[in-house]
Amino acid sequence: MVCLIVVTGILAGTAAQSWHTLMKREREEELLFRGRQIRDAIARWNTPRSGEHAATPLADLKDLLRDPRTPHTVRYLRKLYADPVTNGEWEYIRDSSRGIVGVASASGDAPLKRAGFPPGLEDFSGAARYRDWKFVYAPAGQNRGGAADRAETKAGSSR
Repeated sequence: MVCLIVVTGILAGTAAQSWHTLMKREREEELLFRGRQIRDAIARWNTPRSGEHAATPLADLKDLLRDPRTPHTVRYLRKLYADPVTNGEWEYIRDSSRGIVGVASASGDAPLKRAGFPPGLEDFSGAARYRDWKFVYAPAGQNRGGAADRAETKAGSSR
């Protein structure tokens, strides 16, 4: 009887640990998806459309939902995503001349994923914390990592 209780306890502990790992992996995948969506929306914001508007710094992610620079509705992002790791706000990565250029998770936790990142995110390999995964838009010819290094990181609202 005691042996059965011990075995049941061990199995329950193993199952809980496996569940925790599975959930963490899912949050990592969602972080990669949401971060890329926001980075790509920032890229579209910064890509001038013929005769529509002059380049202006992005001051708030909400402007990606509806571009206030245009008289008609232009959406770069479907919705404002929360940081899936913290379920809260993103840290904004700002450039003094271009406004918000990217986002990063506010989490200081160590990621499970250390390698095998999709193209464009290879810099994430070996990162010690989720907040080191910086989803930064850099114009063609500019090093994305360099932009993130020079940019100022500040917490911002994601909702």
